[in-house]
Amino acid sequence: MAVSNGLKVVVAEDDALVALSLRGQLVELGHEVIGEARNGAEAVQLAAEVKPDVILMDIKMPEMDGLTASKEIMEQTPTAIVILTSYADDAFVRAADLVGVMNYLVKPVDEKELAPALRIAHSRFSEMLELRHEAESAQQALRERKIVERAKGILMRRLGVSEEEAYEHMRRKARDRRIKMAELAQTILAADDVF
Repeated sequence: MAVSNGLKVVVAEDDALVALSLRGQLVELGHEVIGEARNGAEAVQLAAEVKPDVILMDIKMPEMDGLTASKEIMEQTPTAIVILTSYADDAFVRAADLVGVMNYLVKPVDEKELAPALRIAHSRFSEMLELRHEAESAQQALRERKIVERAKGILMRRLGVSEEEAYEHMRRKARDRRIKMAELAQTILAADDVF
């Protein structure tokens, strides 16, 4: 039941037999296991080093548990994470959700559950990254617009022109210099600070 466009996966599991079983299932599904960790600290390190598409993370591991490792990974090198656990209680599910994992599987993991869990986690993570990028772009555009508005106000005051004339003046200057309006606006603000 191999899948095209396989994912690059890190398996973080302290039980060697479970890790071996997961590796076999992943390969059977057409994915590539690019790293294995025996504890949470190794998982954090591997996430930064190999940049997987998805991490299968056991919740109970030595040195650093899976939830703590997931939290660190999401802060340092965000990655799609699927939590693996023998415990299906609500407290674990809520804790996993709070650290930003994308899916949750209860052991023993069945191949029929693993395939969609990986795809959904990867897809949700990609959507989250896109939304984050769009939000950052919108914030940047707003910051630039505020700078342009302030510069426009300075030109209106200094040149005694209307808002439309000040904007047109800035647009022409930016085009002539082949720079963005926000860049020109920064120059205007800096010049105004001098005077």
